[in-house]
Amino acid sequence: MRHVSPTNAPPAARTLSILTRRYGAGEPLSCEPLDRGLLNRGYRLSTTRGSYFLKHHLDGDPQTVLPLAARHRATEALAARGLPVVAPLADRAGRTVASLDGRSYALHPWVDGHHRDGGELSVPQSHRLGDLLGRVHAQLEHVIGADRDVDALPGTISAGAFAPARTGAAGSASTAGAAPGTALGTALGTASAAWPADRGRARRPADGPVPAPRAPHGPAPSSCRAGAAGQRLLPSSPVAATETARTEDTLCLIDQLLARIRRTSRRSCFDELAEHRLRERRRMLYDHGHRRPDRARIPASGWVHGDFHPLNLIYRSASPVEPLAIIDWDRLGVRPRAEEAVRAAVIFFLRADGGLDLPKVRAYARAYRQSTGAGADELDAATRRVWWERLNDFWMLRWHYELRDHRADPQFAASSALVVWWTRHAVAVRDAFSD
Repeated sequence: MRHVSPTNAPPAARTLSILTRRYGAGEPLSCEPLDRGLLNRGYRLSTTRGSYFLKHHLDGDPQTVLPLAARHRATEALAARGLPVVAPLADRAGRTVASLDGRSYALHPWVDGHHRDGGELSVPQSHRLGDLLGRVHAQLEHVIGADRDVDALPGTISAGAFAPARTGAAGSASTAGAAPGTALGTALGTASAAWPADRGRARRPADGPVPAPRAPHGPAPSSCRAGAAGQRLLPSSPVAATETARTEDTLCLIDQLLARIRRTSRRSCFDELAEHRLRERRRMLYDHGHRRPDRARIPASGWVHGDFHPLNLIYRSASPVEPLAIIDWDRLGVRPRAEEAVRAAVIFFLRADGGLDLPKVRAYARAYRQSTGAGADELDAATRRVWWERLNDFWMLRWHYELRDHRADPQFAASSALVVWWTRHAVAVRDAFSD
């Protein structure tokens, strides 16, 4: 996968003039680069008519499902339904995407506000956050249509093969007409009261390399498989909805990362912590590999934001502290909805010591369940799957050692401690999400 590492220089003056005139935004006065995004570039554009957010879409994100114009129509429809979404400006012909010199741009109204993580939110505000995400999921079901003919259903967006499941009263989902691999709404089994029993756990050697345990869904590997876990470089990038990470692939990746650290000539504190966490994670995988989530217990899928976290939510600066805008809809797609809810909570409510603020998680999860009708068993299954995802994910270390990109380094200490804390407090975490 190609990693984009652009310089964030503003577009040329000629390009800015064409864009502002096309959208009736006055004449450009200044264009200031914002913090560099993952795969796109953003700017604060000041004109004779005010301030705007200019986004240069670079493409290249493997999780992008819908074309840019279709994503824009979805945000317009969500805004019309009263959700805090800032739709892009449209030109006289109704187009929201400007293609200039082979580049795609979109112009949005500027929103004055701040990002807030879970530590800045009260318990009631955490409750409202869960309700907001639940309303987003519910409204996306209405604004994105399943019909393949865009013009046949005015006001809807053609989903084609990515149409979500239609869930009935009994909670089952129909996959008729869905493309293979979308896993639309698999029925959930009854959740057990705690982690599965430790039956079949092998004894780990006192020291030395840990052998790969036999995976519950396949034979023990003889070597690393190419193109598996080692190919995921982006944050918030779970494997396909029908899959869970394979222990043997993760163990191979751990060995590769440890080898890179050993080749480092001058070891830093980051290197020492990384090696410690990698060895620790290898032991955890050997001890907990048999807890890989059952593929038959995938939470119901539907349209989700795809990247719901504090940097994609803008709050008011003054009282009342309420969300002004949900931004960055580039990963709008079909995923297990409850997993997005759990994944977002883990990011919002992560403490500096690597633990979760469980009272806030509980308030958030209750509101989410109330607004979506999701059951406790669905949140329980999602919690287990996200825990397993975190246990097997090393995107921050891959950025650091393979891409030489250190932007995520400050997050590594708390993020890497989380899965250790989560494993020790698994029952309490499960109860916070599903009680």
